[in-house]
Amino acid sequence: MLVSIVLGAVFGIGCGVVSGLVPGIHANTVAGVLLSLQALLLVWFDSVVLASVMFSTLVTHTFIDNVPSTFLGIPDADTSLAVLPAHALCLEGRGEEAVRISALGSAAGVALSLPLALAFVLVLPALQPGIDWGIGLVILAVGGYLIVVSESPGWALAVFSVSGVLGLFSLHYSFLAWPTGGESGVLMPLLSGLFGIAVLLRASHGIMPAQHFTGIDLPRDAVRRGSVLGSVAGALVGWLPGLSNATANALLTSVIGYDSNPREYILATSAANTVNAFLGLAALYAIARTRNGVMAALAAAEEVPPATAVLLAGAIAAVGAYLLTIFLSRAAWWFGGVNVTTLNYGVIAFVVLLSLFLCGPFGGLVLILATAVGYVPTLVNIRRVYCMGVIMVPVMVYSFGIA
Repeated sequence: MLVSIVLGAVFGIGCGVVSGLVPGIHANTVAGVLLSLQALLLVWFDSVVLASVMFSTLVTHTFIDNVPSTFLGIPDADTSLAVLPAHALCLEGRGEEAVRISALGSAAGVALSLPLALAFVLVLPALQPGIDWGIGLVILAVGGYLIVVSESPGWALAVFSVSGVLGLFSLHYSFLAWPTGGESGVLMPLLSGLFGIAVLLRASHGIMPAQHFTGIDLPRDAVRRGSVLGSVAGALVGWLPGLSNATANALLTSVIGYDSNPREYILATSAANTVNAFLGLAALYAIARTRNGVMAALAAAEEVPPATAVLLAGAIAAVGAYLLTIFLSRAAWWFGGVNVTTLNYGVIAFVVLLSLFLCGPFGGLVLILATAVGYVPTLVNIRRVYCMGVIMVPVMVYSFGIA
């Protein structure tokens, strides 16, 4: 079995690097492809290899996906808010530092995943019915708190509400999108418009400064605090129904400001991203709930291997992904001297084409609407976190049983 675990982890690292570096491709997509090919793959490999590849892809993706978001400013479902401080550091010539902080946060998340998973497995299954209902109240309280402490509560409420309606519309009519991007493909134009194109249209121009790395400028206390807060947030969204890494990003904003503490925020959201993967696996084995596409693919496989085998594959993948992320961070020097305006317009063109490819005309419509909503916070001088209503409102609606 050990050979199968290692082989699955190696293949999973390769798949995770591809899904992490190529915007629009997620680990869920890879898992769906593997599931559709399982009849063929099981002729050559056993179920341990297949499950290990799926989970290792997800773990690797949580490390690597901050690389394109840092250097290009393209968010995905896992890096929607974290892209803002990471890309801002890149524009200051500290792109490598941002990626290394992200890798550190994910590594801390791996270390804290096991005790958190054990605690959740022992305590939460008995409380699950109440948790399923109450999560909407928690999200409502967090959203209300963020709005009340806003610089302009009226505009914050307006942006939160409108983005929430946009999220409900996009997800409810996602069947209009082309099937290329899968069930969650509509999230790509939705989040890219709110946190990608809307930011790039107002981004600074000129020449990208020379990239240099002089160490991670983050005190040890901030590392510990960000790791713990991020891991707890990731554990919550990994276990609770209807939540995602984007929700964890919003929850963390109420404690760590992405504008006032950008480095700690990057570290915390990266930890949350990785812990979410491990707690999703714990929820699958403990209460038979699937929290993301990879877990759904695992549950639908012909044979589900022991949890210890899949966890070991994930741990091996985490080590490999950490080393690869540090290696990829050194590519920052490529961006020194690049014309920022040309880069931004090139990224915008790529996002538009990718949205049309994944979701067709409906994806183009969602991208336009999301960009328009995402442009408002800059005009009225409020933080972009209120655009997270696009995720938080649908979660509340789902939790309250309205849809």
